[in-house]
Amino acid sequence: MPGPIEPPPSERAVGLLFYASRRPGVPGRLKSTPEAFRVTEISSYPRPDPDGAFVVLRIVSRAWEQHELGAAIARRLGLAPGALAWAGTKDRQAVAERLASYRGALPAAPLDLPRVELVEAYRARDGLVLGHHYGNAFDVRVDALPLPAAEAAERYAAIAAELRAAGGVPNFFGLQRFGEVRPITHEVGRWIVRGDLARAVDAYLVDRPAAGHPGVGDDARRAFAEHRDPARALREFPAEYRFERALLERLARGQPPARALRALSRDLRLLFVHAFQSYLFNRWLSARAAAGLPLDRPVDGDEILRLGRDGTVRSREAVPVRADNLAECDDLVGRGRALVAGPLVGFDTRPGPGRPGELLRTLLAEEEVDPAGFTTPALPEIASRGAARPVVVPLPPLGIVADPPDAVRFRFALPKGSYATVLLREFLKDGVG
Repeated sequence: MPGPIEPPPSERAVGLLFYASRRPGVPGRLKSTPEAFRVTEISSYPRPDPDGAFVVLRIVSRAWEQHELGAAIARRLGLAPGALAWAGTKDRQAVAERLASYRGALPAAPLDLPRVELVEAYRARDGLVLGHHYGNAFDVRVDALPLPAAEAAERYAAIAAELRAAGGVPNFFGLQRFGEVRPITHEVGRWIVRGDLARAVDAYLVDRPAAGHPGVGDDARRAFAEHRDPARALREFPAEYRFERALLERLARGQPPARALRALSRDLRLLFVHAFQSYLFNRWLSARAAAGLPLDRPVDGDEILRLGRDGTVRSREAVPVRADNLAECDDLVGRGRALVAGPLVGFDTRPGPGRPGELLRTLLAEEEVDPAGFTTPALPEIASRGAARPVVVPLPPLGIVADPPDAVRFRFALPKGSYATVLLREFLKDGVG
């Protein structure tokens, strides 16, 4: 059941409408420096092969957005801009260790990029694909606390006990899924799914974030919204806005929106669609909680995802829950062998029966979404079939340690696809980034 504390506007704008814990948080500052937010990928290493077609890199970066990092590494290695593949996306304002892969030769020299360390490089039989890892380990320092560190740590421990008793943490997509600096990627995805690519391009170039976020590049965006001259906008948009400028360059040459969007890497275009799916999932999850349906137990009309003995999702093939197997599914979930799942809407999504399906049909009607739109006919390379996602993340073992005078350090690990900031928002309750 939702707690009584209302999330801030920035979270509500992307569907995070409740907290699972009812205790007041202790607000603090997250990501005061990249070193205060360390994330280490728990990797599934591709098998080494001296004759393999792929190169695997293990990289530690500081304060890099992943698409920008991939493009920078590709330039250093003489590769195409979208040549690098990743297992998962990491936070920008962080020290992040993760794998990347590409087809080509081993680096002949250090990458020589600021705030980037190449730890390892080897040839492999296979490259990475999205999801080719187990999860992530986090070491996070929350500072600028209004209480002494020891007292804040005690309050955090009480919230952890409450979450454990409640069955875990809602598996929301965190704010960074929608753009860590300018959270509008789901709006770009919305218009791609609706087939209005001109509006999608416009959203990326012009739209400003919802309440609770500072504007980014507002002057240039506002000016382009008025004059609509892409050649002039190229003179006005700062050089560091590489993705916006890539769109504007194609628009200035008279190319249609679909061609303009292809100036961006497929990974970035796919991120738009995935962000819209994430927004819909967040809204459905919030609607489920508001309707009083449990997050940690299945009901008729749900789906469940089976877990392996290591606690990871064994298969993305969800098992429908109906009256005739409800007791069996509830037993699996109760024994920690499965999790209740919710919809990542795609072109194969069909709302099921019961209250969960009713909530989805209502949401799709409110958002004016037809699942068939996820075929994205004008950009078929980013079509999405849809999937199921766990509704809740069982609370992992948490290290909560006072770091006097005014900070607390959290150490924990999460399965792939789950967000440290979503867990931490339950403790801070002030809209973490």
